[in-house]
Amino acid sequence: MEYAIQRLADRKAHLGVIGLGYVGLPLAVSYAQAGFHVVGFDLSVEKVEMLNRGESYIIDVDADELKEVVEKGLLEATTDMSRIAEVDSVNICVPTPLGKTKDPDITYIQSAVNAIAPCLHKGMLVILESTTYPGTTEEVILPLLAADGAEVGKDFFLAFSPERVDPGNPTYNTKNIPKVVGGVTPSCTEVAKNLYSQIMETVVPVSSVRVAETVKLLENTFRSVNIGLVNEIALMCSAMDIDVWEVIDGAATKPFGFMPFYPGPGLGGHCIPIDPFYLSWKAKQAGSEARFIELAGQVNQSMPEHVVNLVSLGLNDKTKSVKGSKILVVGVAYKSAIDDVRESPALDILELLSDLGAEMSWYDEHVPELPGGIHGTKITDWSKDGLAGYDAAVVVTTHPMVDHTLLLDAGLLVVDTRNALKGHECDNLIKL
Repeated sequence: MEYAIQRLADRKAHLGVIGLGYVGLPLAVSYAQAGFHVVGFDLSVEKVEMLNRGESYIIDVDADELKEVVEKGLLEATTDMSRIAEVDSVNICVPTPLGKTKDPDITYIQSAVNAIAPCLHKGMLVILESTTYPGTTEEVILPLLAADGAEVGKDFFLAFSPERVDPGNPTYNTKNIPKVVGGVTPSCTEVAKNLYSQIMETVVPVSSVRVAETVKLLENTFRSVNIGLVNEIALMCSAMDIDVWEVIDGAATKPFGFMPFYPGPGLGGHCIPIDPFYLSWKAKQAGSEARFIELAGQVNQSMPEHVVNLVSLGLNDKTKSVKGSKILVVGVAYKSAIDDVRESPALDILELLSDLGAEMSWYDEHVPELPGGIHGTKITDWSKDGLAGYDAAVVVTTHPMVDHTLLLDAGLLVVDTRNALKGHECDNLIKL
């Protein structure tokens, strides 16, 4: 253990990161900026080639900073998993989606560990950052790494540290977000803590990997349940003709005992729509029922249909039907100021309205294209003339510098799911 810690302190350790996406790439760059030699592993040839040219494809990774560490020889990318044998530490930052039945899909984790196992060597540190259910590190990863008789905490070190990346956040980044870490053994925790301490301001050790695994799930379940609650309040307020946004603003003046959450068209991103179901699934395995999680999931998943219903009712009031109407979805990324459309409710809204016969278009200055199979034509002319001819618009995601009042100026029926037109009142505006 002392040898591994000393190599980290001396910056002599070579570090590896498997999965060069929104979590892995910022981490790899941060390691390289601290003076470590970093090898990034990814199955995408395109990503690897871009990185080795010093080109960033992640909005939170500055292209100049990336190019600098690449040109200094501190960061390189490869698809050759056999090179894991060259590194002293490896972070696993791969996707963990849900299966069709909302069961955890950890095949990407298993593939990464299967690549690590034959390359495992004395003193190697393996850290899982991918969100997963409690027990994954000890029940799935540990047996694969210890299959040849290597002893955890002595021959190699194994830990879990939940990623806390918030894409597009200008304040919090890899280096200043507190880093929770839990090891399989105390020595595993100590080595992992020392690694993260080289680049991060605050490292928070916990007593076990299971605690660390559950920390991440609690964080996102907390958000999912509270968003589900406020979405349900929004549905109730709509039925009673009460402005839910004003209600929230009023409640938020209380200096204690209240934390504002805001309704929306549904949940997006890789974390909040998915992670709570990892906890729910594991709870069922243990004989416990996660009723809050399941109910919040049902409410949140129903929001795109509610938005489509608002569009339909609004068009009916204008003596129009959804079928044949030209409808524009404004903002298709799952949150403001990013280009990520994973699990975005905009995709569901586009498909639901298209299924009803609407002619769909979309506008998003950050998103170059939509996944295959999603209906809708991209528009780029954000002007009164460019918006002319549409019957309705749905504001799904708000981006900085987008003037949403142009939608009203162009005479469109607007369903505003984000309170983007706060302060405006007119017959053409429907608020969530």
